[in-house]
Amino acid sequence: MFAIIGIVVVFGAIVAGYKMEHGNMMVLLQPAELIIIGGAAIGTVLVANPIHILKQIASGVVAIFKGPKVTRQRYLDSLKMMFDLLAKARKEGLMSLETDVEDPAKSPIFSKYPAFLGDHHVKDFLCDSLRMAVTGSDPFELDQILDLDLEVHHHCAAQPVAALNSMADSLPGLGIVAAVLGVVITMGALGGPPEEIGHKVAAALVGTFLGILLCYGLVGPLAANMTKTAEEEHAYLQVLRVVMISFLKGAAPILATEAARRAIPGHLRPSFQEVENLCRRGGQAAAAEAGSSQG
Repeated sequence: MFAIIGIVVVFGAIVAGYKMEHGNMMVLLQPAELIIIGGAAIGTVLVANPIHILKQIASGVVAIFKGPKVTRQRYLDSLKMMFDLLAKARKEGLMSLETDVEDPAKSPIFSKYPAFLGDHHVKDFLCDSLRMAVTGSDPFELDQILDLDLEVHHHCAAQPVAALNSMADSLPGLGIVAAVLGVVITMGALGGPPEEIGHKVAAALVGTFLGILLCYGLVGPLAANMTKTAEEEHAYLQVLRVVMISFLKGAAPILATEAARRAIPGHLRPSFQEVENLCRRGGQAAAAEAGSSQG
């Protein structure tokens, strides 16, 4: 939502300022210049990147307009989910988690959290890690494996951002290319009516204008937003890593959950009281349900 507002503000301010100086909007409408710049920029991305990065660029741009995937509520849900999972492991043993991690969709715990099940990367990261823990992996060795996994994830997330930044960097130069072509066309029209020559010069200058505007007003900010999104997803995976490793090293479920809460970025971090009340309320509800079933 804020991305859309930002784009509207950028282009709205430019158009408003241009109109305040009594500029003619029709002069800025140069489809040929836009085709030259936009088409060449897209072509450079196609040349420089394999198909999987192109798909990541497209999905990353779409995700910007959908809003943040990692929110405060998702952190709360994840902490509650992990607390329930670790409480089960503490009570029944790690082997009791085997059915949960082998088929998360049928797990009584995971099935309560559709956002988790819908995120295949997070689901695989957590379930594969717990699967190794169930088989008896050493916590310190598992921690190193998770660190490697996060490093690979960070590298993969940075590739589409780098490709989009390269596209942004090319736009001013491609704007100059469009402007030079406009000058060439203008040179060919010398001797014609002054109005025609003036129109061609204006079209050439619009090419430079569009290249710079698209770089600093659209594509560059989109790449910066994708960078922040990748960092937020990385931080989310780091929280899951902390809670798992803390528990496997001997911490009680509530202490492992608290360690994970401390790893949440400050602007999204819930308070200690919120997390404690959420975990206790869940525990009391489970106890009440068990008591009613026995009765």
